[in-house]
Amino acid sequence: MADVFTPAEQEVSPPSAPIPPSAPKMAAKKRKRRKKIIKTLITLVILAGVVTGGVIGFQKLFQEEEGDVQILTDFSSRGSITSMVEGSGVALPKNSASITLTTAGMVEDLYVSEGDYVTAGTALYRISSPTTEEAVTKAQKTVENHQKELNKLYESVNDLNIRAEYAGKLLEVQDIQVGQDVSAGQTIATLVDDNKLRLHQYFSYAYEDDIYVGQSATISIPSSMSQISGTVESINKVERISPEGSVLFEVVLVMNNPDTLTADMVASATLTTSSGETIYPYESGKLEYYRTTTITAKTSGPVEWVNLTNYAKVTAGQDLVRLGAEDNEAEIASLENQLQTAQESLKEAQDNLDKLNAVAPIDGTVLSIGLVVGEEAASGTVAINIADTTTMVINAQIDERNVSYVKTGMAVDIDQWGTPFTGIVESVSLNGKYENGISTFPTVITVDNADGTMMSGSYVNFSFAASQVDDCVIVPIQAVKNVETADGSASVVFVKSETPPEDTVELLTPPEGIPEGFYPVVVKTGISDTYNVEIVSGLDEGVEVFTQVMKSNASSW
Repeated sequence: MADVFTPAEQEVSPPSAPIPPSAPKMAAKKRKRRKKIIKTLITLVILAGVVTGGVIGFQKLFQEEEGDVQILTDFSSRGSITSMVEGSGVALPKNSASITLTTAGMVEDLYVSEGDYVTAGTALYRISSPTTEEAVTKAQKTVENHQKELNKLYESVNDLNIRAEYAGKLLEVQDIQVGQDVSAGQTIATLVDDNKLRLHQYFSYAYEDDIYVGQSATISIPSSMSQISGTVESINKVERISPEGSVLFEVVLVMNNPDTLTADMVASATLTTSSGETIYPYESGKLEYYRTTTITAKTSGPVEWVNLTNYAKVTAGQDLVRLGAEDNEAEIASLENQLQTAQESLKEAQDNLDKLNAVAPIDGTVLSIGLVVGEEAASGTVAINIADTTTMVINAQIDERNVSYVKTGMAVDIDQWGTPFTGIVESVSLNGKYENGISTFPTVITVDNADGTMMSGSYVNFSFAASQVDDCVIVPIQAVKNVETADGSASVVFVKSETPPEDTVELLTPPEGIPEGFYPVVVKTGISDTYNVEIVSGLDEGVEVFTQVMKSNASSW
């Protein structure tokens, strides 16, 4: 800092002293020095004032900036608006499958490589595991043994009911009463099928070529003086020698019973050759029942119910006697449970074995292989991954504001790191998930990826126009405020007016920062985009509306 001299320190020449010849030069030098000192002092004073004034000026500037507020408004206008739905997700194959080993084994061979395209049923690899093969054999035997035991028990229970094997008539019925004990093998009755009758006749071999199976015959019954049509059922080329020395063969005929015939009736049959000659049997025969069966008990037990009557007509499967036995329902249930458990074990063992010699479960591309030929593959190894990447899916979440506009079949713009694709909305769930104050609805988007350019597991962005409205009133999104009125929640727009409009609504708690001269009116909103919102009703075009307050921030300096 320059030196500053006070008047006491300045040199003063006596007025009476004579001035030497050089005095004018010295006086000039002193005057210059004094001027320089004065200029320096003035400069310092000025600098001090500038610094002080500058600080005061900056403070005033900041204070004025912190207090600056700007009211932003806009005008409602008429135009078009499109609501876009945007989001992101991961692209995955629509159809994929993987095979995970559940048993260990030695990898013997690989039939495919990563990147190969395979069809369902294509052999993929072969792994040997004697332990797994033995487990399947053991499980099969266990199932067979349980099935045999259960079948025997079923048969035993079924045998408690003695039934008619076929439709017919009961004969030689035994006297069996309820409470009586019946032993296994005991005769109950004889069942005959008398709906048809059979007749054995013998004819000379001279007519061997004139008689054939299916040939019509006339059967005469002398006792009823009737003739019944019959048919040759079979021919037996036996050799019966008659007392007269003729060689005879047997012909068996069958006839329907008109319910007037019975066994042991005498009858004879005549046949006619192709030339019209009548062929007679060597002798008459006796009618027989078409079938005869002796009904016996297959198991022992007390008689609980009986329905046996001589000559009674019965139907096939009709109950005749019911025997009692110990309660075996618990035993049957136990065996059925054991059989089911054994079948599940067999299925598991077979699945384990199938995974060691797997085939492709779907058509697709082999994405990865976790096996090495000649090495042991541990249980839990993901042997192979296959995916059909010709169609990719993106699982999107659409919020409740836009989900009503989303329809199946809508086109979707897809972007995968700059590569564009076009997708289609395949499905929209009807069940939303509520989270963070809004519900979202799962939506599936499919993308045709026949050329394989969309990579599985890649991150993509999607967007599509959910809805569009033309020639509507629109305002900036910031102009619409959600408020509480005496009638509940409402959407309002603050419009500029010299006096309150007729449709002005009273607010319970007005938003902060609303300037004077702006009044709230209730509006009904429609769709919105990034900047504007549709006004369905409550506001005309060309109205100035309040949007927001902008306040400067001095600290940003």
